[in-house]
Amino acid sequence: MTPDPEPHARREVTLAQLLPNMLTVAAICAGVTAIRLGVQGDYVRAVQLLLIAGVLDGLDGRLARLLRSSSAMGAELDSLADFVNFGVAAPLVIYYWGLQDARQAGWIAVLFFAVCCVMRLARFNVSAREEGGKGGSGAYFQGLPSPAGALLAMLPMFVTFALPDMSPPPAFLTGLYMAGVGLLMISPVPIWSFKKTRISRENVKFFLLAFACVAAALVIFTWAALIVMCLAYVAVVIWAALAWYPGEGSH
Repeated sequence: MTPDPEPHARREVTLAQLLPNMLTVAAICAGVTAIRLGVQGDYVRAVQLLLIAGVLDGLDGRLARLLRSSSAMGAELDSLADFVNFGVAAPLVIYYWGLQDARQAGWIAVLFFAVCCVMRLARFNVSAREEGGKGGSGAYFQGLPSPAGALLAMLPMFVTFALPDMSPPPAFLTGLYMAGVGLLMISPVPIWSFKKTRISRENVKFFLLAFACVAAALVIFTWAALIVMCLAYVAVVIWAALAWYPGEGSH
């Protein structure tokens, strides 16, 4: 009797289908290398690698859906990469940059942020598996997403990079700020999800023009552009918190 070749065929995948996972692995490599550069005091390149990790994190899931290669393993790998890059690498780089003077208090801030990040990811994974769970798949996230949390946590670094003559803020202020960002990640405040935003066909040309301007600003005035983006995102978070608070009792 001739064996059925179909089971063997199911075990094979194309390189194109592995591309999303390859991007995730590349993001992990970028995040771990950022830790090394942070230890060596090369903070600018460390932050640049974390930004690259954030871009790759935004691409891998969308590419998986485009190629129809989404899998349980890919989802778990993406979640672990988020924790490594945004819950471990980012706070460690911040610690080496501006929290070592605070010693134990600075390290507590790092641990606090890391725990908030892993709790945020765990809540996301659980709600994503539940039928009807929002988990960030709808128009709003519940709490600050971990990539956005890491980006906001690095805001003091962006300011000092944009203004080289400026001294880093006191360590205790940086630690308190990072802990506050961590609290936002585990908060129940609904945060607007940009990926579900719809744009009318008439406004697509204006959106693309604005995107080109933002991309050019990020290339030419990287740190200043990142500061503006972070402040704009903070405004969105504050607006969401104020809009959510009056109706808190109904949630």
